[in-house]
Amino acid sequence: MTDRNDAALRQHLVELLKGGHAHATFEQAVKGLPEELRGKVPSGAEHSPWQLLEHLRIAQWDILEFSRGEEHESPKWPEGYWPKEKAPADEKAWDKSVRAFKKDLKEMIALVEDPKTDLFSKIVHGDGETVLREALLAADHNAYHIGQLVLVRRLLGAWG
Repeated sequence: MTDRNDAALRQHLVELLKGGHAHATFEQAVKGLPEELRGKVPSGAEHSPWQLLEHLRIAQWDILEFSRGEEHESPKWPEGYWPKEKAPADEKAWDKSVRAFKKDLKEMIALVEDPKTDLFSKIVHGDGETVLREALLAADHNAYHIGQLVLVRRLLGAWG
């Protein structure tokens, strides 16, 4: 791959991770959600905004840490990826989860942008995964659940 193609691929991955071209961004999906609605599960939905936020955070963290090191141990599936509580303990818990998601997203982006990161080499402790695959997985997973968060907000009357 030429340097130009490598740089273009990395930039496309970053844009995909940040989101916002064909759908809402994470920031838009969590911004301004009233505290009293964060633990509500609307009729027809499976999860509250809190449960979706925590799932997004946990899954992205797991993908990032798997991509960075073999010492990482993933949570047990599926219970380790979904909070049992429908609502955050308080506003600080919500804010902490939002900050952690943003921090891990920045770190995933930094990993992708780092020219020392070989996007195509198999992750040593994996089963054939590459950093490219993990970045695509994070972007895809985030887009899916951010879309769910927007839908839940619509059902709660708290979108747009």
